[in-house]
Amino acid sequence: MTRRNLPEFKTEEEFEQKLVDLSRVTRVVAGGKRFRFRACVILGNKKGTVGYGVAKGNDVATALGKATRLARKTLIEVPIINGTLPNEIRIKYKAARLILKPASPGKGIKAGGVVRIILALAGVENATAKILGAKNKINNTKATFLALEELKRFAPNYKAKPQ
Repeated sequence: MTRRNLPEFKTEEEFEQKLVDLSRVTRVVAGGKRFRFRACVILGNKKGTVGYGVAKGNDVATALGKATRLARKTLIEVPIINGTLPNEIRIKYKAARLILKPASPGKGIKAGGVVRIILALAGVENATAKILGAKNKINNTKATFLALEELKRFAPNYKAKPQ
């Protein structure tokens, strides 16, 4: 039996990918300037799993590929209870400060910037968030992930899925 006669099975869950930040960074060396690209990618399956990756590459495709691979390595489980977050949390990471709050059913995600993207890809249906500190997308991404990790620790009656 040849390989192409076998049915296709997907062993890994389908993840959706969003590009949060793509920027050209410059390093000045003796011969002039060296240009590279930095990409920040969010990966999520809308079922409670989300991850992020930040990487640099000589071209956009290389940077995106590296960031996606890193995002797959940093996947976390988000505690979602009745489509929302289990409780309110305030977090500070460097200059970024965030507030994440649960919302009643039907409210949707009321958040700005990268927090909205992360919560949507995680599968949170109703939540409210506010970015209070800096507008740096990468620091806000890291702060959001710290907050989601803290939520997992303090979520009542939440048990992570066996892997």
